Amino acid sequence: MTRIMHFATNINCGSCVRSVTPFLDEVEGVTLWRVDVEDARKVLTVEGTAKESEIIDMVEEAGFDIQPLPA
Repeated sequence: MTRIMHFATNINCGSCVRSVTPFLDEVEGVTLWRVDVEDARKVLTVEGTAKESEIIDMVEEAGFDIQPLPA
């Protein structure tokens, strides 16, 4: 079942987005993701069937901080 998840991150610029792209593109079940670098929380929004824990692991592996936001 597809769902939308939101995370607070420290992905704060275009270069950071480029750095995390190969990691998030590797997560099975992610159909769409984006980062709102204008939001103070640098919100990462992920759509798909991937597990929250897999997304967190990959973003951390890319070298960024991430915390789930309440739905």
